[in-house]
Amino acid sequence: MENLTYERALDVIFREARTYRVWLDRPVDDETLRQAWELAKMGPTSSNCLPLRVLFVRSAEAKARLRPCLDPGNVAHTMAAPVTAILAHDLEFYEQLPRLVLHTDARAWFVDKPELITSTAFRNGTLQAAYFLLAARAVGLDCGPMSGFDAAAVDREFFAATAVRSNFLCNLGYGDPTKLFPRAPRLSFDDVARII
Repeated sequence: MENLTYERALDVIFREARTYRVWLDRPVDDETLRQAWELAKMGPTSSNCLPLRVLFVRSAEAKARLRPCLDPGNVAHTMAAPVTAILAHDLEFYEQLPRLVLHTDARAWFVDKPELITSTAFRNGTLQAAYFLLAARAVGLDCGPMSGFDAAAVDREFFAATAVRSNFLCNLGYGDPTKLFPRAPRLSFDDVARII
């Protein structure tokens, strides 16, 4: 990865980054995926709970298992992507808290509290998944996040007999910039924010 200046980093992660649906025929190696995780894991979560779980679907066999779980409009570009990350959260994340929170018994905060477990896992897993997208961009990958899939089918196919639940998918690779549409508009600060 090139050494990024501050302004170039902002371009790579935000200003010039796009959602890709067409991919170059270029593989994504294991080390690049690891680098993305090593960055993403550093983002804050409540009580360092770290509920995100990522399953990288790359092999032809794994892609074939994923295919029937996809909405029809997402099949072609997902099958063409070098990697599809299933970004999920672990409803048993609190079992790791003795390793992650050293100053108190944080595990006890969650035992027998299913509503707290569910909301904490989903909120913080989603937060971590967003960090992961930014980290993937930072290590040179392009991203194509999507929610057009059958989450229950993905969970049955890939997470059966576990407490892991899928949140959204993200195709990863090196996008073809010649196939991008013009960037869609964004809302301004004044459209969405107030300072009180």
